[in-house]
Amino acid sequence: MAHRIEVALKESVRDARGERIKREIEHFLHLAVDEVRTIDVYTVDAALTPEELQQAAAGPFSDPVIQEWSIERPLAAGFDFAVEVGFRPGVTDNVGRTAREAVEYLTGRPFVSGEGVYYSVQYLLKGAFEVADVEQIATGLLCNTLIQRYSVLSAADFMAKRGFAPTVPKVLAEAKAEVREIDLNVSDGELLRISKEGVLALTLEEMRIIQAHYRDTQVVAERATVGLGANPTDVELECLAQTWSEHCKHKIFSGTVQYEDEEGNKQEIKSLFKSFIQRTTRDVRAKLGDKDFCLSVFKDNAGVIKFNDQQSLVFKVETHNSPSALDPYGGALTGIVGVNRDPFGTGQGAKLIFNTDVFCFADPFYEKALPARLLHPRRIYEGVVEGVEHGGNKSGIPTVNGSLVFDERFAGKPLVFCGTAGIMPSEINGQPSHEKSIKPGDLIVMTGGRIGKDGIHGATFSSEELNENSPVTAVQIGDPITQKRMFDFLIRARDKALYRFITDNGAGGLSSSVGEMAGECGGCRMDLAKAPLKYPGLNPWEIIISEAQERMSLAVPPERIDEFLTMAKRFGVEATVLGEFTDNGVFHILYDDRTVAWLPMAFMHEGLPPLQLPAKWEPPRHAEPAVEVKGDYSGDLAALLGALNICSKESVVRRYDHEVQGGSVVKPFSGVANDGPSDAAVVRPILESFEGVVTAHGICPRYSDIDTYHMTANAIDEALRNYVAVGGSLDLVAGLDNFCWCDPVLSEKTPDGPYKMAQLVRSNQALYDICMAYNLPLISGKDSMKNDFYDGSTKISIPPTLLFSVIGKIEDARKAVTMDVKRPGDIVYLLGKTGDELGGSEYFALKGAIGNKVPLVDTGRAYRRYQAYHQAVTQRLVASCHDLSDGGLAVAAAESAFAGGYGMSMELSRVLWKGDMAGKSDATLLFSESASRHLVTVHPEQREEFENIMSGNCFAAIGVVTPEPVLAIVGLNGAAVVRAGLAELKEAWQKTLREL
Repeated sequence: MAHRIEVALKESVRDARGERIKREIEHFLHLAVDEVRTIDVYTVDAALTPEELQQAAAGPFSDPVIQEWSIERPLAAGFDFAVEVGFRPGVTDNVGRTAREAVEYLTGRPFVSGEGVYYSVQYLLKGAFEVADVEQIATGLLCNTLIQRYSVLSAADFMAKRGFAPTVPKVLAEAKAEVREIDLNVSDGELLRISKEGVLALTLEEMRIIQAHYRDTQVVAERATVGLGANPTDVELECLAQTWSEHCKHKIFSGTVQYEDEEGNKQEIKSLFKSFIQRTTRDVRAKLGDKDFCLSVFKDNAGVIKFNDQQSLVFKVETHNSPSALDPYGGALTGIVGVNRDPFGTGQGAKLIFNTDVFCFADPFYEKALPARLLHPRRIYEGVVEGVEHGGNKSGIPTVNGSLVFDERFAGKPLVFCGTAGIMPSEINGQPSHEKSIKPGDLIVMTGGRIGKDGIHGATFSSEELNENSPVTAVQIGDPITQKRMFDFLIRARDKALYRFITDNGAGGLSSSVGEMAGECGGCRMDLAKAPLKYPGLNPWEIIISEAQERMSLAVPPERIDEFLTMAKRFGVEATVLGEFTDNGVFHILYDDRTVAWLPMAFMHEGLPPLQLPAKWEPPRHAEPAVEVKGDYSGDLAALLGALNICSKESVVRRYDHEVQGGSVVKPFSGVANDGPSDAAVVRPILESFEGVVTAHGICPRYSDIDTYHMTANAIDEALRNYVAVGGSLDLVAGLDNFCWCDPVLSEKTPDGPYKMAQLVRSNQALYDICMAYNLPLISGKDSMKNDFYDGSTKISIPPTLLFSVIGKIEDARKAVTMDVKRPGDIVYLLGKTGDELGGSEYFALKGAIGNKVPLVDTGRAYRRYQAYHQAVTQRLVASCHDLSDGGLAVAAAESAFAGGYGMSMELSRVLWKGDMAGKSDATLLFSESASRHLVTVHPEQREEFENIMSGNCFAAIGVVTPEPVLAIVGLNGAAVVRAGLAELKEAWQKTLREL
């Protein structure tokens, strides 16, 4: 019998959760609400005594200071409708799982199979509602019906039924695991139906390749030796679909592109990845020669570079866009805990030292109608922020760098970039830490969480556009506590050499992780019946592709397995032997004694021919707005400071722990009140040393509307100039590229595919050109290529977006520079020249325009200037430095001034200009977003030394720091064009997102 425990806040305690729901009902649904109160509900489906239930209710389930509890008795009172929301069967229930563990600890005995604890929340609504209103509240706000279930009762029905009955969301067990054979000897139309209905994301050509494989007489003969027929099993078809998915195989980046530029010149590009990304790193490393610091690139879960003679740095940035569109909280939580596993599973395993987060959303105050399947941007905003907060903070990893980017087109699909860095000894047990191998006979071991239905078809679902049929099971729910326990165990197992190889069990589940590991030695033999499940009833195909979280796959030498399993048990981590690695060239999967998959490794990994992709570049032209001439631009500056892409993100950043581990030096905010926007992060990963890691990023999707070549160039330059601003060394810095694109493959749904493909080509061309000029090797990255929403009538595509992240070193973190001005009398310098480059700028966006004059990056001049500036930093000649990006000089000056608490007086006539003088005006000087510029302050007594170091570069003294808290800027004609109090400017900057 299931028991019901309810926990409610005492009458005198404020219900902040209920107040938030009340605000959201009024804001999103425009319904009047008198009050919302909430109750936590635990359904305990286990054989517990009344005393044990009371122990649980009074102990781990409630806080006696602020809460009261009841068993088998409803606590609800004084409401008009009650809505109860819990998880669907098969979806990870973290609170329920933790509650179960707490009860097991209390009673001293584990739950038996079929027992569990299930968590739900009861919302008590008071107001003049109709039933339809409450249904709208339930489905539109309280419950994500993809992964949650809900029940509604009026107050009268609630009293008559004495509350809600205990609900046990169990997955129905099947009498026997089923393995189906799929007949592929069918028409093309039927092949496409099999792919579509199975969420395989395989094209007709790909289905035909699989069809031909199973018609091969040699293949049929080999299959017969293990008891398989000529048709593929569902396990085989699902494994191939995951392995060949865009998400895992990167088919677009490895395809053959027929590219034509605007002048009609044609070029065949065989693999964008090899031709540009891999080539960039190869050529940069050749330039660096014996100064090459790259250790492992493009062959593991994350990139590895040298930090010093004793330690190596590991870094990876991932996206989790599609799941976050369906379930913002769960998708984003999985994004951060998932990327944690990448550096941890790189080489022999790394200790994690920081997280980074970049989110791209539509306007949270969006008021237009949305297609039925899309969640409101504010709901996505709040869910993603909370998900990453819970995943990162509970993992004990500081979040040190990130940003939020807004564009209406991200309503179609948000972008959720999560990054993690780690550090590991250069050598572990006498072997380079970035190297690992597998020997035939090594055991296949899975550690961490159990397998469930959550995350099934995650890889293939993410390889298609979001649509009305996107599957419920694709969403995973991460569990950072289970993962942290697993990490603590595995880092110790690493140091004892208890395993030979480790990798993340992520996209594609076991089919991907074990499939890739089997490629290291030439095959495997794995029994899915041995896999630990969250509940009975999963079919073999579900077990092998489930992306249920918190799992790592390992190769353990047979002679170390007993010690490995014993240590796992001591740490409370589940570890299971699933089979062994072989060298017979076959991915051999069993369920008990029955073969359910027999896939030649060569066909599985190399059987897919490259896509053939047309690409034609035609430069777009936009109306060129006239730059407004006025006497005072103070109002424009205040409006820019309040714009979504510039305003303070403090309400988000403060939710993330950037102090845990104690190594944070330059934090997300700087200044006298610690509320100015830092350019980059500096972290000391080894507290006994002052050596620091510097990380920064660049992202500017708005420039894609003009030219993705320059979008990419500016993103790379922005990342590097942010890195340089705080003192990062140019001798040891590497980049990561994360491409997020709308679908560029020509089809009936995407008739403009050739243009979007050309945009991707140009972006890659810029990646090579700029990284070569800046000596930036690319050590890792990822692409996400189907960022569209399409429901058959409405299509929303994101702007082509590149997030470029950098990681490197500062020799002495005590020399790090922050962006806030330090004292009156300091001289203000602008490094770099300004031009008439307002195309794609925030200033034009404020006017509702795009323009055409996108900022152009002059890498030669910029790189020399960055080197000279770094020399000034190492000699401690720089008091403050802030990069110029969104909003240009005026915004950078305002931020530096109000962060430091001192004013600035500047003259635009002193700013160095480039290009046509006809475009020179107060507005362009104030708001142009010309690349590669820094706003620097220097103490007067160090002026001569600073200028000597910077000589030969483009820089100019344009003003002075003043004691008066005012930003004063004089225009070209000698009259003031900006004069505003710092308090006024800071309020404009802080108020936009303050309450979110």
